[in-house]
Amino acid sequence: MKLLLIMLIALIALTACTSSSTGRKQVMLFSDAELDKMGAASFEDMKKKTPISTDKATNDFVQCVAKAITKNVAKSVHQGDWEVVVFDSAQVNAFALPSGKIGVYTGILTVTENQDQLGAIIGHEVGHVIEHHSNERLSANKLQNMGMAAATAAVGLSDVENKGLWMAGLGLGLQYGVIMPYSRAHESEADIVGQDLMARSGFEPSASIKLWQNMAKLSKGAPAEFMSTHPSNQTRINQLTEHLASSMTLYKAGNRPHCQKPKVIPSPKA
Repeated sequence: MKLLLIMLIALIALTACTSSSTGRKQVMLFSDAELDKMGAASFEDMKKKTPISTDKATNDFVQCVAKAITKNVAKSVHQGDWEVVVFDSAQVNAFALPSGKIGVYTGILTVTENQDQLGAIIGHEVGHVIEHHSNERLSANKLQNMGMAAATAAVGLSDVENKGLWMAGLGLGLQYGVIMPYSRAHESEADIVGQDLMARSGFEPSASIKLWQNMAKLSKGAPAEFMSTHPSNQTRINQLTEHLASSMTLYKAGNRPHCQKPKVIPSPKA
């Protein structure tokens, strides 16, 4: 058991050789090419399974905001054009994937009141790609599986009673003690990176705070923060408010896009 844990720690030390833009150490076990391939495949699967919006005004609005954001993303993150798809779904969600893919559900447009708030959403999602969070999450899952396998082998060789309960407890400990805080760190980092990105793209950065105030109204009864993969809405509001002065230094009002949100968003089919 001790040898396996030493090997696991050594592997983490060897791979934790990079840092995010905020200075956080990162463990990444996959290559960019592997992540791009997985991202592209996942996006193609999404397009097959989820209806795609054909409403021109809605698509024009989302494409306008996304283009303003992505033109300020370094080419080292993605070479070439970004593919942006509006999914016709009531989900209040959006995502960005390695390989330059962005998905926006029409449901999120019922929460975002204007171009600035949608800029906050897309900036946040692209922030995950900029900071290689997909790589970190896949790497964390891989390391978690290795750790659980090591612990299982050790328990199998010992005289510990109630091994099943012990292993279940270890799994919960990993989930709440490591994996969830790790995901919350990603979300907080994407909030800050996204706020800076939207500001550089000409979107009013304070809109990110108003966005999460809107989100808070929709998420009554959400799980306690320590049981969630995301920070609480209030935590996000506090962090974005604290960072606002910094992001405002990047904001240039003369660089504002002119993306007009449709007055009516068609009801989603899914």
